Amino acid sequence: MSVDDAVTDEESAGTRRQLVALDRTVAEQADQHAITLESLLAILRSQRLDDRAARMLAIDTATTALVGLRMATDRQRRSMLEPVVGAFARLRSDLRPLERFSELDVQFVEPPATGRALPGEVAHAARAIVRSAVLAVVDAGEARRVRIQWDCDGWNLLVGIRDDGNGELTPHDDSLRPIAERVSALNGVLTVSATPGWGSSLEIRLPLDPPVEPEPLAESVRLTTREREVLHLVASGARNQTIADELGISANTVKFHVSNLLRKTEATTRAELAALAAAR
Repeated sequence: MSVDDAVTDEESAGTRRQLVALDRTVAEQADQHAITLESLLAILRSQRLDDRAARMLAIDTATTALVGLRMATDRQRRSMLEPVVGAFARLRSDLRPLERFSELDVQFVEPPATGRALPGEVAHAARAIVRSAVLAVVDAGEARRVRIQWDCDGWNLLVGIRDDGNGELTPHDDSLRPIAERVSALNGVLTVSATPGWGSSLEIRLPLDPPVEPEPLAESVRLTTREREVLHLVASGARNQTIADELGISANTVKFHVSNLLRKTEATTRAELAALAAAR
């Protein structure tokens, strides 16, 4: 067996392990969602709660579930890897209805099979970016052809999207706003070029390795380990009871830590505290 074959077998085995882990995670999340929905139904049907109490309890239950789902999804996307060829194949599958039911000719340039595997978050964002761009082309109704190309230089996923429309696209076009936001969220770079009468082109570079993020407020404020944990959850929008459940402490203890954080950072509200954490 050659070295290349051994590497391929190892990558395949790793992919199978990830798929098994993903199936297990999905099953666990489905069970948790079922419990949440049953809890909401029980709250709304309860004869012991008035409308206001039922509404507040239902909101807290739903908020806790949503925060948990968001955190689990973020962890899952960060931990999963997708072979670049497989991620591109999923993109082609996503766009197949457009190829079949619209007059737009979608052309694909396959990435090299030896390209580095993509973090799940990058693969997901890249597919969403391309879908948004192609749908914008379809909505404009001026282009007949769009060319999609992916490549990988070892450090970045390189995405190219070119159409043969009127060539009037600019970086400030409203249709590019969701694309620019996704690219910015991943610390990527978006370049827009257009030639009147010849079409427009988007060049996107998405880093495969996330930047090293400093601890919130680490440079200016001394925080305990527990205070850092509470601050991270406050910045995510979690409420006191959700933070308490996540960290295994009481809601009163959470209030104590939040009070200390407000004092140490000289913030006046939770919103200001969250903004300071995000800015750092």
